Amino acid sequence: MTSLNSTYREAVAYIEGIPKFTTKNKLDHTKECLRRLGNPQEAFRVIHVAGTNGKGSVCAFLTAALQAAGYRCGMFTSPHLVRVNERFQIDGKMITDETFVQAFRRVKELADTLVAEGDFHPTYFEFLFLMGMLIFAGAGVEFVMLETGLGGRLDATNAIAEPLLCVITSISRDHVQYLGDTIEKIAGEKAGIIKPGVPVIYDGNNPAAAQVICEKAKAMGSPALAVTEEVCRLLENTTKGLRFTVENSYYSGMEFFIPFAADYQMRNGALALTAAALLAKKLALPREAVQRGMAGTLWQGRMETILPGVIVDGAHNEDGVQSFIETACHFQKEYRITLLFAAVSDKEYPDMIQKICRALTPAHVVTAQLLDERTVACETLGDLFRKQGCEDVRAFARVPEAFEAARALQGDGLLFCVGSLYLVGEIKEYLESV
Repeated sequence: MTSLNSTYREAVAYIEGIPKFTTKNKLDHTKECLRRLGNPQEAFRVIHVAGTNGKGSVCAFLTAALQAAGYRCGMFTSPHLVRVNERFQIDGKMITDETFVQAFRRVKELADTLVAEGDFHPTYFEFLFLMGMLIFAGAGVEFVMLETGLGGRLDATNAIAEPLLCVITSISRDHVQYLGDTIEKIAGEKAGIIKPGVPVIYDGNNPAAAQVICEKAKAMGSPALAVTEEVCRLLENTTKGLRFTVENSYYSGMEFFIPFAADYQMRNGALALTAAALLAKKLALPREAVQRGMAGTLWQGRMETILPGVIVDGAHNEDGVQSFIETACHFQKEYRITLLFAAVSDKEYPDMIQKICRALTPAHVVTAQLLDERTVACETLGDLFRKQGCEDVRAFARVPEAFEAARALQGDGLLFCVGSLYLVGEIKEYLESV
């Protein structure tokens, strides 16, 4: 009999063998796949989350808040950092290999049938989405926080016809080859998740994006509520996290703590708090439970402290890098900064490095190469940092060696590991092995 371990490895290998960047199947294809699987998505209520940055954080905040109120929750996010199972969480925990294999077999059987009929094989993301719907239905969860993959309008997750609520996080330029080269075009793709009459909470800090989202919501007859940074008041920012208030009548007089050391997480927190206040009109969702859940939120790779003085952040696009810079500048006033940096070639890494070096004066810079085939050579990255005036720059061909070198240089200062979620994943995998 084939062991679970070998079956799991074969399942992962099969999924990873599906091309990730191919033409999407039409939403009708995804809906037909769901129908053939018995429409598992009808077994729970969905909170659908799109945006450029902050999607996963908002999903994590809402999951924690609902769990604290006693609800069973599923969460579907991407990408994963170490294991593909991370994309599927039930009550805050990654699914087991056995659960993964069971769902894989059902979707693989469907895929084989489709191909035999001359239809299309599910895409990489579509395959995982279908697995997720089966997994969450099988677990009997009441709510699923559903993060879009790329975009929104054509995303496989948009096959969900009647979400309970839609949330759209901050919009910035990313994946322009797929979503468009302007904020308005990208916002239009993200706003494609809005459904007739379904309330939408959205980040209103970018006027161009906000106008597109507002107009789409109006056209769909959907109540829309913008959340801007003006509703937040930061009380304290330490390496342990943020303490803040948010202007909302439901939370009058309350302070919130979130265990993330980045100002932008306060904005994501405000989106989640606003969404929770709206949900509280329909659900038993006490504000004290929301407060408790927010404080205990776990989310990997977003200004996450993984060791004393070691913070990893997957920032890899314009807004993400700017938010990282703002946070690092805050701590640079008190701590000496060491930077570990790696990037993939389809991101604007020269611009990222230039912006970082204009704002920060790291005492040490360590560059690394990723295992991903799109990695940028460590020496190429090192040369870019030197051209920006960084004096102590060291390059390593592998992440483990780069991480250990950066740790040795860190001393009593802070080490920021940034540039790619793949870097975060490789660091975490290395730490699990030592």
